[in-house]
Amino acid sequence: EDPLSSADHLVAGAVSGFCTRFLCQPFDVIKIRFQLQIEPIRASHATAKYRGILDGTRLIFREEGLTAFWKGHIPAQALSVVYGAAQFSSYEYLVKQASVRFGDTTTTNWANSIHFACGFTSGCVATLFAQPFDVIRTRLVAQAEPKTYHTIHEAVVLMWQQEGPRAFYRGLLPTLLQIGPLSGFQFGFYHFFLHVWSMILHQDENITGIRKSVVCGALSGIVSKTLVYPLDLVKKRLQVQGFAVRDSRTFGSYTGFLHCVHAIFVKEGFLGYFKGYLPSVLKATATTACHFAFYEAACELLRYRLGT
Repeated sequence: EDPLSSADHLVAGAVSGFCTRFLCQPFDVIKIRFQLQIEPIRASHATAKYRGILDGTRLIFREEGLTAFWKGHIPAQALSVVYGAAQFSSYEYLVKQASVRFGDTTTTNWANSIHFACGFTSGCVATLFAQPFDVIRTRLVAQAEPKTYHTIHEAVVLMWQQEGPRAFYRGLLPTLLQIGPLSGFQFGFYHFFLHVWSMILHQDENITGIRKSVVCGALSGIVSKTLVYPLDLVKKRLQVQGFAVRDSRTFGSYTGFLHCVHAIFVKEGFLGYFKGYLPSVLKATATTACHFAFYEAACELLRYRLGT
């Protein structure tokens, strides 16, 4: 029986979100810039601003300085802390409820399905709390010079005045469609890889060390991000609608989710859905590994505090 309370899991999730965001924010900045670029991301394209990871990294650094890689970091931290706290605490609660009905969730034949379902639901719950922070973060990261928003407060005020409260939930449908399965796959594959690790090395599946968490989390991140990546790109395109027309660049104009999906395919082809995939999957590998490792470490510290 886990001695940690729901509040403990909430704290551990918040700590995990904070630490992971600080380390992985540069990946996010590069990924978002790539996702919002209409032109193909390749060296041979004459009008494309970003033509690859190294080229994009150098260009951002040269034009905007080192701090550009942490643009939107404060709302991103708020996003990560709120999301991490809500996701992990609701996930642990749901798993406990599932264990009451189905028995030990590590041994039942339904284990992977249970972890997927609990992860899916917890991801959706966390998204409802964190979506406004995600929209603000995306806009702050997307803007180049001259800036449309100079501070978080200015972004909030202008968005409210010019677009209304709905602006803070732009892209909610694709976000839920993406985050639900992504969160489900992350938890499902994480526990699947933990099981495989334990089988290969003949270890107790309930004992989770840092190395084990990092490796299994990284593998989970790669698989889960690949499966839902196109929805992430559509979400980002929709989040900058309204804001994009006032920026010096264009991110495309879309009337809704289905129109965005269709327009990307017509103008950019199938590969358009995978723009920014490489920095995104690198980020997913790092963030998922960090999320689970920091979360497990925080839980261990909290158990140590309780003397268990």
